[in-house]
Amino acid sequence: MKKNSLILAALAGALAAGPGMAFADNHDRDAVIERLVDEVFVNSTLSREEQIAELEWFAEAAEPLRGLEISTVAETLAVHIFERDVLAPAFTELTGIEVTHNIIGEGDLVDTMQTQMQTGRNIYDGYINDSDAIGTHIRYGTTINLSEAMENEWADFTLPTLDLDDFIGIQYTTGPDGSIFQLPAQQFANLYWFRYDWFTDPDLQAQFEDIYGYELGVPLNWTAYEEIAEFFTEHVGEIDGERIYGHMDYGRRHFSLGWRFHDSWLSMAGMGSTGVPFGNPVDDWGCRVDEDANPVGCSVTRGGGTNAPASVFAMTKAVDWLHAYAPPEAAGMTFGEAGPVPAEGNIAQQIFWYTAFTEAMVDPEVAVTDDEGNPLWRMAPSPVGPYWEEGMKVGYQDVGSWTFFDSTPEDRRTAAWLFGQFTVAKTTSLEKLMAGLTPIRRSDIFSDQMTERAPQLGGLVEFYRSPNESFWTPTGTNIPDYPRMAPLWWQNLAPVMSREVTPQEGLDNLAQALDRTMDRLARAEVFDTYAPVMNEARDPEYWLSQPGAPKPRLDNEMPQGETMDYDQMMEEWMAAGERD
Repeated sequence: MKKNSLILAALAGALAAGPGMAFADNHDRDAVIERLVDEVFVNSTLSREEQIAELEWFAEAAEPLRGLEISTVAETLAVHIFERDVLAPAFTELTGIEVTHNIIGEGDLVDTMQTQMQTGRNIYDGYINDSDAIGTHIRYGTTINLSEAMENEWADFTLPTLDLDDFIGIQYTTGPDGSIFQLPAQQFANLYWFRYDWFTDPDLQAQFEDIYGYELGVPLNWTAYEEIAEFFTEHVGEIDGERIYGHMDYGRRHFSLGWRFHDSWLSMAGMGSTGVPFGNPVDDWGCRVDEDANPVGCSVTRGGGTNAPASVFAMTKAVDWLHAYAPPEAAGMTFGEAGPVPAEGNIAQQIFWYTAFTEAMVDPEVAVTDDEGNPLWRMAPSPVGPYWEEGMKVGYQDVGSWTFFDSTPEDRRTAAWLFGQFTVAKTTSLEKLMAGLTPIRRSDIFSDQMTERAPQLGGLVEFYRSPNESFWTPTGTNIPDYPRMAPLWWQNLAPVMSREVTPQEGLDNLAQALDRTMDRLARAEVFDTYAPVMNEARDPEYWLSQPGAPKPRLDNEMPQGETMDYDQMMEEWMAAGERD
Protein backbone atom coordinates (compact mmCIF):
# COMPACT_ATOMS: atom_id res chain seq x y z
CA MET A 1 0.00 0.00 0.00
CA LYS A 2 2.91 2.35 0.68
CA LYS A 3 4.08 1.92 -2.91
CA ASN A 4 0.60 2.68 -4.22
CA SER A 5 0.61 5.89 -2.19
CA LEU A 6 3.87 6.95 -3.80
CA ILE A 7 2.47 6.26 -7.25
CA LEU A 8 -0.64 8.29 -6.47
CA ALA A 9 1.49 11.13 -5.22
CA ALA A 10 3.45 11.10 -8.46
CA LEU A 11 0.21 11.27 -10.41
CA ALA A 12 -1.22 14.11 -8.37
CA GLY A 13 1.12 16.66 -9.89
CA ALA A 14 0.64 15.22 -13.35
CA LEU A 15 -3.12 15.73 -13.15
CA ALA A 16 -3.01 19.25 -11.78
CA ALA A 17 -3.41 20.79 -15.23
CA GLY A 18 -6.79 19.08 -15.72
CA PRO A 19 -7.51 15.63 -17.16
CA GLY A 20 -9.35 16.71 -20.30
CA MET A 21 -6.87 19.28 -21.52
CA ALA A 22 -5.44 18.64 -24.96
CA PHE A 23 -1.69 18.64 -25.41
CA ALA A 24 -0.45 22.02 -26.54
CA ASP A 25 2.27 20.34 -28.59
CA ASN A 26 4.22 17.14 -28.83
CA HIS A 27 6.63 18.41 -26.20
CA ASP A 28 3.84 18.36 -23.60
CA ARG A 29 2.85 14.86 -24.64
CA ASP A 30 6.42 13.63 -24.49
CA ALA A 31 6.83 15.09 -21.00
CA VAL A 32 3.71 13.29 -19.77
CA ILE A 33 4.83 9.99 -21.29
CA GLU A 34 8.32 10.21 -19.85
CA ARG A 35 6.94 11.03 -16.41
CA LEU A 36 4.57 8.05 -16.51
CA VAL A 37 7.36 5.71 -17.56
CA ASP A 38 9.90 7.04 -15.07
CA GLU A 39 7.63 7.58 -12.06
CA VAL A 40 4.54 5.37 -12.38
CA PHE A 41 5.25 2.34 -14.57
CA VAL A 42 8.76 1.71 -13.33
CA ASN A 43 8.43 -2.08 -13.49
CA SER A 44 7.80 -3.50 -16.94
CA THR A 45 9.06 -6.30 -19.15
CA LEU A 46 9.52 -3.70 -21.88
CA SER A 47 12.51 -1.45 -22.26
CA ARG A 48 12.03 2.25 -21.53
CA GLU A 49 11.99 2.97 -25.26
CA GLU A 50 9.35 0.29 -25.87
CA GLN A 51 7.19 1.66 -23.06
CA ILE A 52 7.42 5.15 -24.53
CA ALA A 53 6.40 3.79 -27.93
CA GLU A 54 3.32 2.05 -26.44
CA LEU A 55 2.20 5.16 -24.60
CA GLU A 56 2.73 7.27 -27.73
CA TRP A 57 0.45 4.88 -29.58
CA PHE A 58 -2.30 5.30 -26.95
CA ALA A 59 -2.06 9.09 -27.10
CA GLU A 60 -2.29 9.12 -30.89
CA ALA A 61 -5.04 6.48 -31.17
CA ALA A 62 -7.17 8.38 -28.65
CA GLU A 63 -6.89 11.72 -30.45
CA PRO A 64 -10.35 11.55 -32.18
CA LEU A 65 -11.93 10.58 -28.81
CA ARG A 66 -10.24 13.25 -26.68
CA GLY A 67 -12.71 14.95 -24.31
CA LEU A 68 -15.06 11.96 -24.01
CA GLU A 69 -16.23 10.83 -20.57
CA ILE A 70 -16.63 7.09 -20.02
CA SER A 71 -17.70 4.91 -17.10
CA THR A 72 -16.39 1.38 -16.56
CA VAL A 73 -16.90 -1.12 -13.74
CA ALA A 74 -15.12 -3.94 -11.91
CA GLU A 75 -15.64 -5.96 -8.73
CA THR A 76 -14.08 -5.22 -5.35
CA LEU A 77 -10.54 -6.58 -5.60
CA ALA A 78 -7.22 -4.88 -4.83
CA VAL A 79 -6.14 -5.14 -8.45
CA HIS A 80 -9.20 -3.21 -9.64
CA ILE A 81 -8.67 -0.56 -6.99
CA PHE A 82 -5.19 -0.14 -8.50
CA GLU A 83 -6.84 0.30 -11.90
CA ARG A 84 -9.16 2.93 -10.46
CA ASP A 85 -6.60 4.85 -8.42
CA VAL A 86 -3.53 4.59 -10.65
CA LEU A 87 -4.33 3.45 -14.17
CA ALA A 88 -7.50 5.45 -14.81
CA PRO A 89 -5.90 8.81 -13.88
CA ALA A 90 -2.80 7.96 -15.92
CA PHE A 91 -4.93 7.05 -18.94
CA THR A 92 -6.95 10.23 -18.59
CA GLU A 93 -3.84 12.36 -18.46
CA LEU A 94 -2.33 10.59 -21.43
CA THR A 95 -5.37 10.53 -23.70
CA GLY A 96 -7.74 13.27 -22.54
CA ILE A 97 -10.50 10.64 -22.13
CA GLU A 98 -12.08 11.04 -18.69
CA VAL A 99 -12.48 7.61 -17.07
CA THR A 100 -14.57 6.78 -14.02
CA HIS A 101 -13.64 3.23 -13.09
CA ASN A 102 -16.31 2.09 -10.63
CA ILE A 103 -15.72 -0.63 -8.02
CA ILE A 104 -18.84 -2.53 -6.89
CA GLY A 105 -19.70 -5.94 -5.41
CA GLU A 106 -19.57 -8.93 -7.73
CA GLY A 107 -23.26 -9.70 -7.31
CA ASP A 108 -24.22 -6.13 -8.20
CA LEU A 109 -21.89 -6.23 -11.20
CA VAL A 110 -23.50 -9.40 -12.58
CA ASP A 111 -27.00 -7.99 -12.01
CA THR A 112 -26.10 -4.73 -13.76
CA MET A 113 -24.53 -6.53 -16.68
CA GLN A 114 -27.60 -8.73 -17.04
CA THR A 115 -29.84 -5.65 -17.03
CA GLN A 116 -27.80 -4.01 -19.79
CA MET A 117 -27.85 -7.18 -21.87
CA GLN A 118 -31.60 -7.67 -21.49
CA THR A 119 -32.82 -4.09 -21.82
CA GLY A 120 -30.28 -2.64 -24.24
CA ARG A 121 -29.92 0.35 -21.90
CA ASN A 122 -26.32 1.45 -21.57
CA ILE A 123 -25.27 1.50 -17.91
CA TYR A 124 -21.47 1.12 -18.17
CA ASP A 125 -19.25 1.50 -21.22
CA GLY A 126 -17.06 -1.46 -20.27
CA TYR A 127 -17.22 -4.28 -17.73
CA ILE A 128 -14.52 -6.39 -16.13
CA ASN A 129 -16.71 -9.45 -15.92
CA ASP A 130 -15.63 -12.98 -14.99
CA SER A 131 -15.00 -15.26 -17.93
CA ASP A 132 -17.45 -17.64 -16.21
CA ALA A 133 -20.08 -15.87 -18.31
CA ILE A 134 -18.43 -16.82 -21.61
CA GLY A 135 -21.31 -19.21 -22.39
CA THR A 136 -23.72 -16.31 -21.97
CA HIS A 137 -21.68 -13.93 -24.10
CA ILE A 138 -21.36 -16.28 -27.06
CA ARG A 139 -25.12 -16.90 -27.19
CA TYR A 140 -27.06 -13.67 -26.61
CA GLY A 141 -25.65 -11.68 -29.51
CA THR A 142 -25.23 -8.50 -27.47
CA THR A 143 -21.56 -8.93 -26.52
CA ILE A 144 -18.94 -7.53 -28.89
CA ASN A 145 -17.00 -10.26 -30.66
CA LEU A 146 -13.50 -8.93 -30.05
CA SER A 147 -11.90 -10.97 -32.80
CA GLU A 148 -14.24 -9.46 -35.37
CA ALA A 149 -14.02 -5.96 -33.93
CA MET A 150 -10.21 -5.99 -33.91
CA GLU A 151 -10.24 -6.80 -37.62
CA ASN A 152 -12.91 -4.24 -38.48
CA GLU A 153 -14.10 -1.18 -36.54
CA TRP A 154 -11.30 -1.43 -33.97
CA ALA A 155 -8.50 -2.16 -36.43
CA ASP A 156 -7.00 1.29 -35.83
CA PHE A 157 -7.73 1.19 -32.10
CA THR A 158 -6.09 -2.14 -31.25
CA LEU A 159 -2.65 -1.94 -29.67
CA PRO A 160 -0.08 -3.44 -32.07
CA THR A 161 1.83 -4.87 -29.09
CA LEU A 162 -1.26 -6.32 -27.35
CA ASP A 163 0.20 -9.82 -27.93
CA LEU A 164 -2.83 -12.03 -27.23
CA ASP A 165 -0.66 -15.15 -27.09
CA ASP A 166 1.02 -13.73 -23.97
CA PHE A 167 -2.25 -13.84 -21.99
CA ILE A 168 -2.44 -16.81 -19.60
CA GLY A 169 -6.23 -17.07 -19.76
CA ILE A 170 -7.16 -16.13 -23.31
CA GLN A 171 -8.44 -19.68 -23.96
CA TYR A 172 -11.11 -19.14 -21.30
CA THR A 173 -12.56 -16.13 -23.10
CA THR A 174 -12.79 -17.83 -26.47
CA GLY A 175 -15.93 -19.34 -27.98
CA PRO A 176 -16.21 -22.76 -29.66
CA ASP A 177 -15.61 -21.16 -33.09
CA GLY A 178 -12.31 -19.60 -31.95
CA SER A 179 -13.65 -16.05 -31.54
CA ILE A 180 -12.44 -14.05 -28.54
CA PHE A 181 -15.26 -12.34 -26.62
CA GLN A 182 -13.42 -11.04 -23.53
CA LEU A 183 -9.94 -9.70 -22.77
CA PRO A 184 -8.37 -11.00 -19.50
CA ALA A 185 -7.62 -8.30 -16.92
CA GLN A 186 -6.83 -10.30 -13.78
CA GLN A 187 -6.53 -13.94 -12.79
CA PHE A 188 -6.42 -16.00 -9.60
CA ALA A 189 -6.87 -19.67 -8.72
CA ASN A 190 -8.24 -21.74 -5.88
CA LEU A 191 -5.44 -23.81 -4.42
CA TYR A 192 -4.55 -25.81 -1.33
CA TRP A 193 -3.17 -23.69 1.53
CA PHE A 194 -1.29 -25.02 4.54
CA ARG A 195 0.99 -24.12 7.43
CA TYR A 196 4.41 -25.05 6.11
CA ASP A 197 5.99 -24.48 9.52
CA TRP A 198 3.65 -27.00 11.19
CA PHE A 199 3.92 -29.56 8.41
CA THR A 200 7.73 -29.51 8.65
CA ASP A 201 7.83 -29.70 12.45
CA PRO A 202 9.67 -32.98 13.29
CA ASP A 203 7.50 -33.75 16.32
CA LEU A 204 4.25 -33.27 14.42
CA GLN A 205 5.61 -35.28 11.48
CA ALA A 206 6.49 -38.20 13.76
CA GLN A 207 3.12 -38.05 15.53
CA PHE A 208 1.19 -38.05 12.25
CA GLU A 209 3.13 -40.95 10.78
CA ASP A 210 2.70 -42.94 13.98
CA ILE A 211 -1.10 -42.54 13.78
CA TYR A 212 -1.74 -42.80 10.03
CA GLY A 213 1.21 -44.76 8.71
CA TYR A 214 2.42 -42.28 6.09
CA GLU A 215 4.24 -38.96 6.03
CA LEU A 216 2.67 -35.61 6.81
CA GLY A 217 2.82 -33.56 3.62
CA VAL A 218 0.77 -31.96 0.88
CA PRO A 219 -2.29 -34.22 0.46
CA LEU A 220 -2.67 -35.72 -3.00
CA ASN A 221 -6.15 -37.14 -2.42
CA TRP A 222 -9.18 -36.35 -0.28
CA THR A 223 -8.47 -39.20 2.13
CA ALA A 224 -5.19 -37.61 3.13
CA TYR A 225 -6.83 -34.19 3.41
CA GLU A 226 -9.45 -35.60 5.77
CA GLU A 227 -6.91 -37.42 7.91
CA ILE A 228 -4.73 -34.30 8.16
CA ALA A 229 -7.82 -32.32 9.18
CA GLU A 230 -8.62 -34.90 11.81
CA PHE A 231 -5.01 -34.96 13.02
CA PHE A 232 -4.71 -31.23 13.67
CA THR A 233 -8.25 -30.84 15.03
CA GLU A 234 -8.45 -33.89 17.29
CA HIS A 235 -4.92 -35.16 17.96
CA VAL A 236 -2.95 -31.90 18.09
CA GLY A 237 -5.78 -29.59 19.12
CA GLU A 238 -3.59 -26.79 20.47
CA ILE A 239 -0.33 -25.09 19.51
CA ASP A 240 1.31 -22.41 21.68
CA GLY A 241 -1.80 -22.30 23.84
CA GLU A 242 -4.12 -21.60 20.91
CA ARG A 243 -6.95 -23.89 19.77
CA ILE A 244 -6.27 -24.97 16.18
CA TYR A 245 -8.35 -26.57 13.44
CA GLY A 246 -7.52 -28.79 10.52
CA HIS A 247 -9.93 -27.23 8.01
CA MET A 248 -11.56 -23.93 7.10
CA ASP A 249 -14.69 -23.28 5.08
CA TYR A 250 -17.95 -21.33 5.24
CA GLY A 251 -21.61 -22.35 5.13
CA ARG A 252 -24.00 -19.45 5.65
CA ARG A 253 -27.01 -19.20 3.34
CA HIS A 254 -25.68 -16.38 1.17
CA PHE A 255 -25.01 -15.82 -2.52
CA SER A 256 -21.28 -16.24 -1.92
CA LEU A 257 -21.93 -19.86 -0.94
CA GLY A 258 -22.55 -20.54 -4.62
CA TRP A 259 -18.92 -19.66 -5.42
CA ARG A 260 -17.89 -22.43 -3.03
CA PHE A 261 -19.51 -25.05 -5.23
CA HIS A 262 -19.94 -23.94 -8.84
CA ASP A 263 -16.29 -22.87 -8.76
CA SER A 264 -15.38 -26.47 -9.50
CA TRP A 265 -15.97 -28.25 -6.18
CA LEU A 266 -17.71 -31.17 -7.86
CA SER A 267 -15.03 -31.53 -10.54
CA MET A 268 -12.31 -31.50 -7.87
CA ALA A 269 -13.89 -34.72 -6.66
CA GLY A 270 -13.83 -36.03 -10.23
CA MET A 271 -17.44 -35.63 -11.31
CA GLY A 272 -16.92 -34.37 -14.89
CA SER A 273 -15.32 -35.47 -18.14
CA THR A 274 -11.69 -35.36 -19.12
CA GLY A 275 -10.48 -32.47 -21.23
CA VAL A 276 -9.39 -28.93 -20.48
CA PRO A 277 -10.26 -26.20 -20.17
CA PHE A 278 -13.84 -27.22 -19.42
CA GLY A 279 -14.44 -30.97 -19.64
CA ASN A 280 -16.20 -32.43 -22.64
CA PRO A 281 -19.01 -33.41 -22.88
CA VAL A 282 -19.73 -32.98 -19.12
CA ASP A 283 -18.26 -29.85 -17.54
CA ASP A 284 -17.45 -28.87 -13.97
CA TRP A 285 -21.09 -27.94 -13.25
CA GLY A 286 -22.18 -31.38 -14.42
CA CYS A 287 -23.89 -29.95 -17.52
CA ARG A 288 -23.62 -31.93 -20.73
CA VAL A 289 -23.38 -30.67 -24.34
CA ASP A 290 -23.79 -32.48 -27.62
CA GLU A 291 -21.29 -32.54 -30.48
CA ASP A 292 -22.46 -29.10 -31.64
CA ALA A 293 -21.91 -27.48 -28.20
CA ASN A 294 -25.66 -27.39 -27.48
CA PRO A 295 -26.46 -27.97 -23.77
CA VAL A 296 -28.60 -31.10 -23.32
CA GLY A 297 -29.00 -31.36 -19.54
CA CYS A 298 -27.32 -31.33 -16.12
CA SER A 299 -29.20 -34.10 -14.29
CA VAL A 300 -28.07 -37.72 -14.53
CA THR A 301 -31.36 -38.59 -16.22
CA ARG A 302 -30.29 -36.39 -19.16
CA GLY A 303 -26.65 -37.44 -19.20
CA GLY A 304 -25.30 -34.81 -16.84
CA GLY A 305 -23.41 -35.19 -13.59
CA THR A 306 -24.72 -32.51 -11.24
CA ASN A 307 -26.47 -35.09 -9.01
CA ALA A 308 -24.22 -38.05 -9.86
CA PRO A 309 -22.50 -40.21 -7.19
CA ALA A 310 -19.27 -38.21 -7.46
CA SER A 311 -21.19 -35.01 -6.72
CA VAL A 312 -22.94 -36.59 -3.75
CA PHE A 313 -19.54 -37.65 -2.40
CA ALA A 314 -18.20 -34.10 -2.86
CA MET A 315 -21.13 -32.51 -1.01
CA THR A 316 -21.00 -35.11 1.75
CA LYS A 317 -17.38 -34.25 2.43
CA ALA A 318 -18.08 -30.50 2.30
CA VAL A 319 -20.70 -30.90 5.04
CA ASP A 320 -18.77 -33.37 7.16
CA TRP A 321 -15.52 -31.41 7.11
CA LEU A 322 -17.23 -28.10 7.88
CA HIS A 323 -18.93 -29.44 11.00
CA ALA A 324 -16.14 -31.73 12.23
CA TYR A 325 -12.87 -29.91 11.55
CA ALA A 326 -13.51 -26.18 11.03
CA PRO A 327 -14.02 -23.55 13.76
CA PRO A 328 -17.63 -23.70 15.05
CA GLU A 329 -18.40 -20.21 13.77
CA ALA A 330 -17.42 -21.14 10.18
CA ALA A 331 -20.84 -22.63 9.44
CA GLY A 332 -22.35 -19.17 9.90
CA MET A 333 -19.79 -17.29 7.80
CA THR A 334 -19.87 -15.93 4.26
CA PHE A 335 -17.00 -15.97 1.78
CA GLY A 336 -15.85 -12.50 2.83
CA GLU A 337 -15.96 -13.34 6.52
CA ALA A 338 -14.17 -16.66 6.17
CA GLY A 339 -11.43 -15.44 3.82
CA PRO A 340 -9.25 -13.66 6.41
CA VAL A 341 -9.48 -16.44 9.04
CA PRO A 342 -6.41 -18.50 7.99
CA ALA A 343 -4.27 -15.36 8.41
CA GLU A 344 -5.22 -15.32 12.11
CA GLY A 345 -2.95 -18.30 12.72
CA ASN A 346 -5.11 -21.18 13.98
CA ILE A 347 -5.89 -23.01 10.72
CA ALA A 348 -3.64 -25.88 9.57
CA GLN A 349 -4.87 -26.22 6.00
CA GLN A 350 -7.60 -25.22 3.56
CA ILE A 351 -8.42 -27.31 0.50
CA PHE A 352 -10.09 -24.45 -1.37
CA TRP A 353 -8.23 -21.15 -0.90
CA TYR A 354 -8.28 -18.29 -3.42
CA THR A 355 -4.90 -16.86 -4.37
CA ALA A 356 -6.62 -13.46 -4.45
CA PHE A 357 -5.96 -13.45 -0.70
CA THR A 358 -2.19 -13.60 -1.25
CA GLU A 359 -1.70 -9.86 -0.86
CA ALA A 360 -3.34 -9.88 2.58
CA MET A 361 -1.58 -13.10 3.61
CA VAL A 362 1.91 -11.62 3.09
CA ASP A 363 1.28 -8.58 5.28
CA PRO A 364 4.06 -8.58 7.92
CA GLU A 365 1.45 -7.79 10.57
CA VAL A 366 -0.53 -11.04 10.21
CA ALA A 367 0.05 -14.09 12.40
CA VAL A 368 1.20 -16.34 9.56
CA THR A 369 4.40 -14.49 8.69
CA ASP A 370 7.66 -14.63 10.62
CA ASP A 371 9.55 -11.73 12.20
CA GLU A 372 11.10 -10.86 8.83
CA GLY A 373 7.78 -10.92 6.98
CA ASN A 374 8.35 -14.28 5.29
CA PRO A 375 5.32 -16.57 4.96
CA LEU A 376 4.93 -19.46 7.40
CA TRP A 377 2.47 -20.97 4.91
CA ARG A 378 2.55 -22.24 1.34
CA MET A 379 0.07 -22.81 -1.47
CA ALA A 380 0.05 -26.00 -3.51
CA PRO A 381 -2.20 -27.97 -5.89
CA SER A 382 -5.47 -29.01 -4.28
CA PRO A 383 -5.92 -32.76 -3.69
CA VAL A 384 -8.25 -34.61 -6.02
CA GLY A 385 -11.16 -36.86 -5.16
CA PRO A 386 -11.58 -40.57 -5.89
CA TYR A 387 -13.54 -40.03 -9.10
CA TRP A 388 -10.86 -37.80 -10.62
CA GLU A 389 -8.86 -39.19 -13.54
CA GLU A 390 -5.82 -38.05 -15.49
CA GLY A 391 -6.68 -35.38 -18.05
CA MET A 392 -9.41 -33.69 -16.00
CA LYS A 393 -9.27 -30.16 -14.68
CA VAL A 394 -8.04 -29.98 -11.09
CA GLY A 395 -9.53 -26.75 -9.79
CA TYR A 396 -11.00 -23.36 -10.53
CA GLN A 397 -9.43 -20.19 -11.87
CA ASP A 398 -11.12 -16.79 -11.90
CA VAL A 399 -10.37 -14.70 -15.00
CA GLY A 400 -11.89 -11.23 -14.74
CA SER A 401 -12.06 -9.94 -18.30
CA TRP A 402 -12.96 -6.81 -20.22
CA THR A 403 -16.39 -7.20 -21.83
CA PHE A 404 -18.23 -4.76 -24.11
CA PHE A 405 -21.83 -4.58 -25.37
CA ASP A 406 -23.46 -3.32 -28.55
CA SER A 407 -25.82 -1.19 -26.44
CA THR A 408 -22.93 1.18 -25.65
CA PRO A 409 -22.56 4.13 -28.07
CA GLU A 410 -19.76 3.32 -30.49
CA ASP A 411 -17.47 6.21 -29.56
CA ARG A 412 -17.65 5.48 -25.82
CA ARG A 413 -17.29 1.75 -26.46
CA THR A 414 -14.15 2.42 -28.47
CA ALA A 415 -12.78 4.67 -25.74
CA ALA A 416 -13.50 1.95 -23.17
CA TRP A 417 -11.69 -0.57 -25.40
CA LEU A 418 -8.66 1.71 -25.39
CA PHE A 419 -8.77 1.99 -21.60
CA GLY A 420 -9.19 -1.77 -21.25
CA GLN A 421 -6.08 -2.36 -23.34
CA PHE A 422 -4.21 0.25 -21.31
CA THR A 423 -4.88 -1.72 -18.11
CA VAL A 424 -3.33 -4.86 -19.59
CA ALA A 425 -0.60 -3.43 -21.87
CA LYS A 426 2.95 -4.57 -21.24
CA THR A 427 3.84 -1.06 -20.14
CA THR A 428 1.38 -1.25 -17.22
CA SER A 429 0.69 -4.93 -16.53
CA LEU A 430 3.72 -5.83 -14.41
CA GLU A 431 3.19 -2.86 -12.13
CA LYS A 432 -0.44 -3.97 -11.75
CA LEU A 433 0.64 -7.54 -11.02
CA MET A 434 3.00 -6.40 -8.29
CA ALA A 435 0.18 -4.40 -6.70
CA GLY A 436 -2.63 -6.97 -6.93
CA LEU A 437 -0.82 -10.32 -7.41
CA THR A 438 -3.29 -11.48 -10.06
CA PRO A 439 -1.19 -12.28 -13.15
CA ILE A 440 -2.48 -12.21 -16.72
CA ARG A 441 0.71 -12.29 -18.83
CA ARG A 442 3.31 -15.04 -19.09
CA SER A 443 5.99 -12.43 -19.68
CA ASP A 444 5.15 -10.80 -16.34
CA ILE A 445 5.07 -13.99 -14.27
CA PHE A 446 8.48 -14.98 -15.70
CA SER A 447 9.96 -11.51 -15.12
CA ASP A 448 13.02 -10.85 -12.96
CA GLN A 449 10.85 -8.81 -10.61
CA MET A 450 8.57 -11.77 -9.86
CA THR A 451 11.57 -14.08 -9.47
CA GLU A 452 12.82 -11.72 -6.78
CA ARG A 453 9.44 -11.62 -5.03
CA ALA A 454 8.73 -15.36 -5.29
CA PRO A 455 10.13 -16.35 -1.86
CA GLN A 456 7.70 -13.97 -0.17
CA LEU A 457 4.62 -15.20 -2.08
CA GLY A 458 4.30 -18.74 -0.79
CA GLY A 459 4.26 -20.60 -4.12
CA LEU A 460 2.22 -18.21 -6.26
CA VAL A 461 4.99 -17.62 -8.77
CA GLU A 462 5.91 -21.30 -8.93
CA PHE A 463 2.29 -22.24 -9.59
CA TYR A 464 1.90 -19.82 -12.47
CA ARG A 465 5.23 -20.78 -13.99
CA SER A 466 4.31 -24.46 -14.05
CA PRO A 467 2.53 -25.91 -17.09
CA ASN A 468 0.17 -27.60 -14.63
CA GLU A 469 -1.49 -24.19 -14.09
CA SER A 470 -3.60 -24.88 -17.19
CA PHE A 471 -5.58 -27.53 -15.26
CA TRP A 472 -7.20 -24.81 -13.13
CA THR A 473 -9.97 -23.37 -15.29
CA PRO A 474 -13.13 -21.22 -15.01
CA THR A 475 -16.73 -22.07 -15.81
CA GLY A 476 -16.98 -22.75 -19.52
CA THR A 477 -19.15 -22.51 -22.57
CA ASN A 478 -21.58 -25.30 -21.55
CA ILE A 479 -23.48 -22.84 -19.33
CA PRO A 480 -25.89 -20.85 -21.53
CA ASP A 481 -26.98 -18.20 -19.02
CA TYR A 482 -24.59 -17.74 -16.11
CA PRO A 483 -26.51 -14.88 -14.38
CA ARG A 484 -29.69 -16.97 -14.27
CA MET A 485 -28.11 -20.31 -13.43
CA ALA A 486 -25.37 -19.45 -10.91
CA PRO A 487 -27.78 -18.42 -8.08
CA LEU A 488 -29.42 -21.85 -8.23
CA TRP A 489 -26.33 -23.31 -6.56
CA TRP A 490 -26.47 -21.49 -3.27
CA GLN A 491 -30.26 -21.56 -3.15
CA ASN A 492 -30.31 -25.36 -3.41
CA LEU A 493 -27.10 -26.29 -1.60
CA ALA A 494 -27.35 -23.99 1.43
CA PRO A 495 -29.88 -26.42 2.99
CA VAL A 496 -27.34 -29.20 2.45
CA MET A 497 -24.63 -27.31 4.34
CA SER A 498 -27.02 -26.67 7.25
CA ARG A 499 -28.10 -30.35 7.17
CA GLU A 500 -31.74 -29.55 6.45
CA VAL A 501 -31.64 -31.91 3.46
CA THR A 502 -29.25 -34.66 2.41
CA PRO A 503 -26.56 -34.11 -0.22
CA GLN A 504 -28.49 -36.28 -2.65
CA GLU A 505 -31.71 -34.33 -2.12
CA GLY A 506 -30.01 -30.97 -2.51
CA LEU A 507 -28.18 -32.01 -5.67
CA ASP A 508 -31.34 -33.53 -7.14
CA ASN A 509 -33.06 -30.19 -6.55
CA LEU A 510 -30.16 -28.30 -8.10
CA ALA A 511 -29.97 -30.53 -11.17
CA GLN A 512 -33.71 -30.21 -11.77
CA ALA A 513 -33.55 -26.43 -11.36
CA LEU A 514 -30.68 -26.18 -13.87
CA ASP A 515 -32.57 -28.37 -16.34
CA ARG A 516 -35.77 -26.36 -15.95
CA THR A 517 -33.89 -23.11 -16.61
CA MET A 518 -32.25 -24.46 -19.75
CA ASP A 519 -35.55 -25.92 -20.93
CA ARG A 520 -37.23 -22.51 -20.54
CA LEU A 521 -34.39 -20.88 -22.48
CA ALA A 522 -34.82 -23.46 -25.23
CA ARG A 523 -38.56 -22.88 -25.45
CA ALA A 524 -38.12 -19.09 -25.46
CA GLU A 525 -35.83 -19.38 -28.51
CA VAL A 526 -33.61 -16.58 -27.21
CA PHE A 527 -30.38 -17.91 -28.75
CA ASP A 528 -29.28 -17.91 -32.36
CA THR A 529 -26.37 -20.26 -31.71
CA TYR A 530 -25.49 -23.04 -29.24
CA ALA A 531 -29.07 -23.13 -27.90
CA PRO A 532 -30.11 -25.85 -25.39
CA VAL A 533 -31.54 -28.98 -27.01
CA MET A 534 -32.60 -30.97 -23.98
CA ASN A 535 -32.13 -34.74 -23.89
CA GLU A 536 -35.17 -36.81 -23.04
CA ALA A 537 -35.07 -38.05 -19.46
CA ARG A 538 -33.93 -41.66 -19.14
CA ASP A 539 -33.29 -44.15 -16.35
CA PRO A 540 -30.08 -42.97 -14.58
CA GLU A 541 -28.60 -46.44 -14.97
CA TYR A 542 -28.47 -45.94 -18.73
CA TRP A 543 -26.12 -42.99 -18.40
CA LEU A 544 -24.15 -44.39 -15.45
CA SER A 545 -23.34 -47.48 -17.51
CA GLN A 546 -21.89 -45.41 -20.38
CA PRO A 547 -18.14 -44.61 -20.54
CA GLY A 548 -17.04 -41.37 -18.87
CA ALA A 549 -19.25 -38.98 -16.91
CA PRO A 550 -21.64 -39.41 -15.22
CA LYS A 551 -19.78 -42.10 -13.30
CA PRO A 552 -21.28 -44.89 -11.16
CA ARG A 553 -20.61 -45.00 -7.43
CA LEU A 554 -17.23 -46.42 -6.44
CA ASP A 555 -17.08 -49.30 -3.99
CA ASN A 556 -14.27 -47.50 -2.15
CA GLU A 557 -14.51 -43.71 -2.10
CA MET A 558 -11.75 -43.33 0.51
CA PRO A 559 -8.60 -45.09 -0.76
CA GLN A 560 -5.30 -45.01 1.10
CA GLY A 561 -4.19 -41.48 1.89
CA GLU A 562 -1.27 -40.13 -0.13
CA THR A 563 0.93 -37.09 0.49
CA MET A 564 4.01 -35.53 -1.03
CA ASP A 565 6.80 -33.38 0.34
CA TYR A 566 6.13 -29.77 -0.67
CA ASP A 567 9.69 -28.93 -1.65
CA GLN A 568 9.95 -32.04 -3.82
CA MET A 569 6.63 -31.12 -5.45
CA MET A 570 7.87 -27.64 -6.28
CA GLU A 571 11.08 -29.03 -7.77
CA GLU A 572 9.07 -31.30 -10.06
CA TRP A 573 6.75 -28.45 -11.06
CA MET A 574 9.66 -26.20 -11.92
CA ALA A 575 11.39 -28.96 -13.86
CA ALA A 576 8.19 -29.46 -15.85
CA GLY A 577 8.11 -25.72 -16.56
CA GLU A 578 11.69 -25.79 -17.83
CA ARG A 579 10.90 -28.72 -20.14
CA ASP A 580 7.80 -26.90 -21.39
